[in-house]
Amino acid sequence: MAAFENLVFAEIVGTIFYTFFGLVLLLACWWLIEAVTPFSLRRELEEDQNMAIAVVMGSMFLALAIIIAAVIQT
Repeated sequence: MAAFENLVFAEIVGTIFYTFFGLVLLLACWWLIEAVTPFSLRRELEEDQNMAIAVVMGSMFLALAIIIAAVIQT
């Protein structure tokens, strides 16, 4: 119980807020990428099972997550 004594309510609220803020930014980036590409990414990933697009999208989301985490942390 000693670990929870130093925890401030504002830190908990801030963590929850920035978690949802990061998720919203990632979803917005997905929708932006989906709108810019001339083909449906969802169809390419689900139906055609295009592994190249899956790897590129996964790496883009990892990069976005690192950038968002760095911005939130400062």
